[in-house]
Amino acid sequence: MHAVASLELGRERAGRRNARVLALCQALYTSSVSIDLTLTGLVGYNLADDKALATLPFSLITVAAALTTIFASFLMARIGRRAGFALGAAVGAAGGAISVHAIYVHHFWLFCCGTATVGVFQAFAQYYRLAAADAVDAHAKSRAISTVLTGGVVAAVLGPALAAWSRDWLAPVTFAGSYALVTVLGLASMALVVAGYRNAGASGGAQPAAKEAPVPASVGEAARPLAHIVAQPIFMAALANNALGYMVMMFVMTATPIAAVACGHTIGDGARIIEWHLVGMYAPSLFAGRLIARFGVLRIIGAGIALSAACSVIALSATDLPHFYAALACLGVGWNFMFVGGTTLLTQSYRPSERAKTQATSEFTTFACTALASLTAGQLLARFGWSTVCASVFPALALAACATLAYGWARSRASSGACASPS
Repeated sequence: MHAVASLELGRERAGRRNARVLALCQALYTSSVSIDLTLTGLVGYNLADDKALATLPFSLITVAAALTTIFASFLMARIGRRAGFALGAAVGAAGGAISVHAIYVHHFWLFCCGTATVGVFQAFAQYYRLAAADAVDAHAKSRAISTVLTGGVVAAVLGPALAAWSRDWLAPVTFAGSYALVTVLGLASMALVVAGYRNAGASGGAQPAAKEAPVPASVGEAARPLAHIVAQPIFMAALANNALGYMVMMFVMTATPIAAVACGHTIGDGARIIEWHLVGMYAPSLFAGRLIARFGVLRIIGAGIALSAACSVIALSATDLPHFYAALACLGVGWNFMFVGGTTLLTQSYRPSERAKTQATSEFTTFACTALASLTAGQLLARFGWSTVCASVFPALALAACATLAYGWARSRASSGACASPS
């Protein structure tokens, strides 16, 4: 009895330690992406002969992440998450170096290759929160996810500042220093993973999945067909909130700086709006896990959907700076609640033997939706205006709400059926 309790305590401590390490990795990764978010459009504009292609390098980050997500999940199932995370960070560091060289030789398509390579880093990094959740018991999953995402809080503030600070490191070639910093951050993340992260239950091999309380299955139990897994109401609710919440956030965020300038504000105003939006995205992670534990995951998801909808309502009401700031703050917090809540549901939707394919399906769909939003936001803004961009998110949020309500209804029916069954 004491031995079992000791093992459980050791596993809990290891899970918390891994979550803290992954939070630091999240901070390094988010800093890298923040640099790309801040500068890639400007660099693309400087390098592209056809200025209409200026946003392509940034869009390729998301596209490459979507294309790599499935491969990353199955690779880590084979080689372990520590090795996979280290590989992803190393590829991200290489992407920064390629971007530096592209800027030096003034080669647009090589720069696209560099930013796409950073997208591979993003694909691996998106599994940080899932790795933390899989290493703890069901009651601690939302807090583990929140812990990892808190790593983005400091990075959201420091990322743009780091971009500005490092832009002249390699003067007189402007911006090359910032992408050199992307390389440094990738190498630091790789070193941190190798030194600090431990595969659950192993010192270096493939990581066995954590026990899932909602699905009473042993590690050796046969995996269900993917079609059966994705048809579950809990998976549909998880996917809707992860994918649609991310899509809505990226859609509005991509259009915001351009819309702010079109509404008479400065480029600096647009950058500061995005900076505080990033704070809104990650700061709620400091308490989202506790809110889920207190109020339940469905209520927090509902609050996230409502806040995301409030973003569009505020943005549609006026275009002065306070409305831009308030709208993007609501969008950031709403995304966080939907994403943390959706991820919590996702980790409860599969058995240990189903982890790789289930997570790969969810992450691929999320990034595919995000890539579509990133690629279409600018076109919709140019053709139909800011009001159309804001109004177009309501159907996606309504779909996420319907999927969440359907899961809540199914869970309520299952609980009622269990209570009505004879003991």
